[in-house]
This record gives sequence, C-alpha cells and structure tokens, in this order.
Amino acid sequence: MNFLKIIAEADIVVQLILLLLVFFSVFSWAIIFFKSRTLKSAVKQSDRFLAAFRRSKSLAEVSDAAKRLRASPLAIIFLAGNKELAYQSKAKSKGEIGWTGEKTESLHRALIKASNTEVARLEKMMFFLATTGSVSPFIGLFGTVWGIMISFIRIGAMRSASLQVVAPGIAEALIATAVGLFAAVPAVIAYNYFLGRIKDLSADMEDFSLEFLSIAERLHGS
Repeated sequence: MNFLKIIAEADIVVQLILLLLVFFSVFSWAIIFFKSRTLKSAVKQSDRFLAAFRRSKSLAEVSDAAKRLRASPLAIIFLAGNKELAYQSKAKSKGEIGWTGEKTESLHRALIKASNTEVARLEKMMFFLATTGSVSPFIGLFGTVWGIMISFIRIGAMRSASLQVVAPGIAEALIATAVGLFAAVPAVIAYNYFLGRIKDLSADMEDFSLEFLSIAERLHGS
C-alpha cells in the first residue's frame, strides 16, 4: 500500500488534519525563504551603510548613502534622526543658543521610534513560525490518536485483529505524526535562527542610535 493510496483511503478527519498540516508547512517554508532574504539584505546593507557612515565627512553624504540602502535598519534610523535634526534647525528659536536637553530628548525619541518600527518590520510573520512550531506536533498527535481509534473501531466491526484490518489505521496515525513533525521542526529551527539575527540587528540599532546621538551633540552642542 503506497503513501498516496493510504491518504486517499484515510478517514476524512485524518485527511483534514493532513491538509491543515500541509498548509502550515507550505506557508512556513514561504515565510522562511522570505525572512532569509529580508534578513540577509538587512545585514548586508547595514554593513555597507556603516562603512559609508564611518568614511563620510558630512551628514549629507551619509544621507545620500542611506537613501540607497533602505533595506538597512541603520539607514532608516539615520534618516529618521537626520529628519529630526533638520526639523529642529528650522524650528530653532531666535533666542535659543546651543544644544539643549529638550533637543537631545526629542532626537532620542525619534531614534527609538524608528528603531522600534524596524524591529517590528523584521519580526513580521515570525508569530506564524512560532505557532507552527508549537501547534503542529499536537495537531499531528490528534491525527495519531484518531488513526489508532479508527483501527480499534475496525477491529470491533470486523471482529479481527489481523494486520489487514489494523494496518490502514496505524499507517494513517504514523503519517499524521510524521507530517506534524515535518511542519514543526523546520519552523522551530528557523524561528530560533531568525530571532537570533533580529536580536543582533536590534543591538546594532541601539548602538548606532547612541553613536548618532553623540555625534549630533558634538556637532550642534554649544
């Protein structure tokens, strides 16, 4: 009895469980490929932006580089901070001299807001990987229990415990278990890997925000 024939002849409940698990698996793999490309691009462009940031002699040069590297969270944070600096320059009071604590706090808030937005963007769809990793084994387990229960029902109906009677239900149960694990394991591995990369990027964002704030205070301080 081949794999497809077992599924085709399986109980409708088992078929629905397998269909649900296949959906989780396919959607998870789509997210894995998408997140892999997104995070790879974010890391690569962040490295390029930092190199441009360190060698540039003015904020205008850095701004030009940031506009070309919008996949970089650091570039987006810089653009938000630079926009806040430009706004403060335009709104500067005539009697105000030098850099004030209020300006520092305002710039800090702008940097934090941009950083939080970027973290949220990077974490988008991560919840589905976490859900797949935690729920799929239990859905598969339900299919296992259901398949075994069907085997006992068939034994009672046929009044026989022969392999021919028991095998289909046991096979359905094992397939449900296998598909549940197949959906869950890659999702858990990918979730933990992506979470680590996002934490690294988040730390880089925090460090860059502090560095940018320090540079702004030196450039505009009294």
